[in-house]
Amino acid sequence: MKILVTGGAGFIGSNFLLTSVRERPECHFVNVDVLTYAANLANLEAIARSPNYEFCRTDITDPAAVLEVFARVKPDLVFHFAAESHVDRSIVGPSAFVQTNVVGTFNLLEAARRLDKAVHFHHVSTDEVYGSLGAEGLFTETTAYDPSSPYSASKAASDHLVRAYHRTYGLPVRVTNCSNNYGPYQFPEKLIPLMIKNALAGKPLPIYGKGENIRDWLYVEDHCSAIWAVHERGKLGETYNIGGNNELTNIALVKTLCTILAEVTGKPESDYTGLITYVKDRPGHDMRYAIDATKLKTDCGWSPAETVHSGLRKTVEWYVQNQAWVESITSGQYQSWIETNYSQR
Repeated sequence: MKILVTGGAGFIGSNFLLTSVRERPECHFVNVDVLTYAANLANLEAIARSPNYEFCRTDITDPAAVLEVFARVKPDLVFHFAAESHVDRSIVGPSAFVQTNVVGTFNLLEAARRLDKAVHFHHVSTDEVYGSLGAEGLFTETTAYDPSSPYSASKAASDHLVRAYHRTYGLPVRVTNCSNNYGPYQFPEKLIPLMIKNALAGKPLPIYGKGENIRDWLYVEDHCSAIWAVHERGKLGETYNIGGNNELTNIALVKTLCTILAEVTGKPESDYTGLITYVKDRPGHDMRYAIDATKLKTDCGWSPAETVHSGLRKTVEWYVQNQAWVESITSGQYQSWIETNYSQR
């Protein structure tokens, strides 16, 4: 089987490839990535020389380049991870999000439907397309879309395009909408790696508003296993929500990180909790996300392996042991932007 993975040098994509390439030697994986600031081929060093893996630097917003890759690879399956995903940055500059997330997805769908073979298309999306929940209730696959940011709006548009290509052209598709991912190799503009990085450097840990916004946290390896479960046992044309069953307020999450950091580094917990600061909330900040993953468990037999505490400990330990990776990926002009625009999706 020939498998094309878009955005494979990014956070979720690289974790997906690191596991999949080694566990599925019978499959040939082609990593298509344009290598934006959040991508890093060093993430994939462990599989870079594997006979069933290759990298192809390609911009999915370039239709001719996408057609060329599809014509050469002739994939049986596409896992579409590539996306601009930073909410704060989408508020400042939405154009890149429309280009990558909407136009890029369109280009991939067009290339897939024009190939002279059936191409299964798995679209990886987010729970943010559903908007914000109140104190009660969960997002289900039938929840109406109500995106709040340019990022979530662009992902909602791409979801609709994927489903439209299934209904109009018969393209075999599956869509997954996941909750907040965390784990190794996540670019430190997102909440968890940013808090760990700042805490280790003795810098402030900025919390939007009062820190009462709630997210469901999904360990990235659990997300990757769910994607394979959906591909192998999920129904064509269907959407599946992927959640970690781990709801936490942002402030509770950061305090938990401080506790784990103290245990891992041997420093007093107060050294880290004392760094917590509260900053002005961002525009359109959704109050609560929570996933109902019953359909995924029923249809595909999947449930997360990690609790939020076991996953967070693995994550903290990885970042403590890989501070050189953090420094290498955050050096340069983007660093100043990160330090003044803190993200808590």
